[in-house]
Amino acid sequence: MKPRPPSPISDDDARLFRDAIGEVTPLAPAEPAPVAPKPEPLARMLEADEASVPGELLDMAFDPTLLEVGEELSFLRDGYPPKLLRQLKRGQFSIQDEIDLHQMNAATAQVVIADFLAEAKHNGIRCVRIVHGKGLRSRAAGPVLKVLTDRILRRRDDVVAFASARPMQGGTGAVVVLLKG
Repeated sequence: MKPRPPSPISDDDARLFRDAIGEVTPLAPAEPAPVAPKPEPLARMLEADEASVPGELLDMAFDPTLLEVGEELSFLRDGYPPKLLRQLKRGQFSIQDEIDLHQMNAATAQVVIADFLAEAKHNGIRCVRIVHGKGLRSRAAGPVLKVLTDRILRRRDDVVAFASARPMQGGTGAVVVLLKG
């Protein structure tokens, strides 16, 4: 049911009201309510740009034959049903956040991925996308960021599953990651 609009006040009603109330003292204008401060922005790239010490993942030998440019990534942690990975590959999970690693070197990407996943966990985010690219300009070295992303995600305990994104979400140049809830 819709609320009725107020009926107009007649001059007689207004005069009767003023007579009944008597003399009034106007109030000083009230100060507006304080506005909550905006949250501090997270400087994801600051730490990544300043990362100069290569981590353990960067010291590993890279064999470009292990992963071709167009090869799809796929992983499911032991103890979880295969149905979960199928649902992830079909795009049945809503991507809640994403990060793009294009133009980053391996050391920077490693730090950015770790910070991004930690932030997602802190915010209760369960499904994210990491755009790593296809490594088309990597020449003989192969897709460095793609392999790095694969290795990092396989080693993290908070990663339940991941799979290459659907074609409209980046295809084999991106990976959709399902995190523990």
